[in-house]
Amino acid sequence: MDFLKKYKYWLESDYFDEYTKKELRAIKEDVREIEDRFHRDLTFGTAGLRGKIGAGTNRMNRYTVSLATQGLADTIVSRGEEAMERGVAIAYDVRHFSKEFSQIAAQVLAANGIRVYLFEDIRPTPLLSYAIRSLNTISGIVVTASHNPKDYNGYKVYWEEGSQILDDMAEEILNNIKNIGDFSKIKIMDLEEALDRGLIKYIGKEIDYEYIEKIKKLAIRDDIDKNIRIVYTPLNGTGNKLVRRILKERGFRNVFVVQEQENPDPDFTTVGYPNPEDVRAFEYAKRLGKEKSADILIATDPDCDRVACMVRDKKGEYVFLNGNQTGALLVDYILSSRYENKTLPENGAIVKSIVTGDLGRAIADDYNIATIETLTGFKHICGKANEFDITKEYTFIFGYEESIGYVYDTLVRDKDGVISSMLIAEMAAFYKDKGKNLLERLEELYGQYGYYSEKLISIVLEGIEGRERINKIMKSFRQNPITTIGSMRLNNTIDYLYDETGNPKSNVLKYILDDGSWYAIRPSGTEPKIKIYVYSKGDNRELAESKIKDIEKVAMDRIESLVPGTNLLTY
Repeated sequence: MDFLKKYKYWLESDYFDEYTKKELRAIKEDVREIEDRFHRDLTFGTAGLRGKIGAGTNRMNRYTVSLATQGLADTIVSRGEEAMERGVAIAYDVRHFSKEFSQIAAQVLAANGIRVYLFEDIRPTPLLSYAIRSLNTISGIVVTASHNPKDYNGYKVYWEEGSQILDDMAEEILNNIKNIGDFSKIKIMDLEEALDRGLIKYIGKEIDYEYIEKIKKLAIRDDIDKNIRIVYTPLNGTGNKLVRRILKERGFRNVFVVQEQENPDPDFTTVGYPNPEDVRAFEYAKRLGKEKSADILIATDPDCDRVACMVRDKKGEYVFLNGNQTGALLVDYILSSRYENKTLPENGAIVKSIVTGDLGRAIADDYNIATIETLTGFKHICGKANEFDITKEYTFIFGYEESIGYVYDTLVRDKDGVISSMLIAEMAAFYKDKGKNLLERLEELYGQYGYYSEKLISIVLEGIEGRERINKIMKSFRQNPITTIGSMRLNNTIDYLYDETGNPKSNVLKYILDDGSWYAIRPSGTEPKIKIYVYSKGDNRELAESKIKDIEKVAMDRIESLVPGTNLLTY
């Protein structure tokens, strides 16, 4: 069925509601928009679903959510009564239709005889991971589009370990979705009926309390300056209550919240693009920070799994720490503190993604702690924690990515903005007690291990044409790698579509140069972007940064020749 036939079917079928049909009638003259909405089904993969909200097979709506949930339900039912009784935990964020989509998912699962534990209100994504483990459910769902713009939503599936599903499980669910064949075959139960029959139960604040109490036990040190002044912004997302609560219960007395970004706002009116990886998200926090003379600024993204920070320098200005820098600082703080208090495991490991910088590895080597690399995504990073549970080969200490995602210990099997906010505050307070800030500590690390520099380039290419352009870029770099950049020569190429290191196959290219600098190229799995990760190491800052510029210029010249007029979003 081509896209126009699908469009006509949605307009004429009695299955689809009038609100949906009205939206589709409004675009009847816009063939390009119809094609974008119906040329394919919204892809279900290891990231679940993510896309723009709207009517159509290539959009997030009640029908695509119910279809994905029926596929998940069939997967659970195939595992028998015990799995069905263990059930599924469901959380959701502040976005448009998040509550409705979570309820629809609950209704579909209930109709299939599967027990559901549904959070009564918005909650951070990491709390969903914790709830799966605490309630011993077979699976979990969180309805969120993380840090995407306001017109997006998403649907992520977790399995019993509390981590996001991997390729094998995603493939099984996808096959079950394909076998459904028609929307009308999806089972759905009235919400009130499911509640009356006990198939759906609401999760209240008892899980919040349990989670916070266990996070407090992850605190590493208490010889810190708890008078440190902190500005926090949840960016109108789910982090507000739990991040503030953990900071308060850890004894931080001077925490100031950005009032304009305190409460839920699905339109993210004050920030537009609610990604704290982008320094522009800190504008309101910087203003409040200067008013309160804050030492650090902390921001979490809308579903509170990512966290970023800015640090006040000696001139009173706020300096952004990127994900590699914050990750390396946390590796150093965790390992040095646990070495000092003699709690560092002999077989400890940190886990990072293949596109994350190497300063953390250099630090870990000093403590005889292994560094394990995985593909991008915390499904892979925390997948290693799951493996270690079985093999006992390593003890998982810390996992991180350059994209401001971190998790400490194994309480949660996903990146966690609540735990990470506590650790960043604790770390900053520790160094303040020693008379220094995080920028000064980072300089000390550079002095000890060499100057590491990095840059992320994100190229936005939306729609069908965008996907074709991304494929063109990847094909060019794959077939014709750049062999010389300034005085640097290509030393090794890793193509993760064909890599034999044991990682799953992935469309990522990594080019390692003879001086230890490197760059990687990969299409985003959740956004219409292709990303270029550039890394260098030098004896001093100027040399490291000049290498970054050289690599960036050569790579971007190639891309501009392939895709003229590219829309760049860099941070």
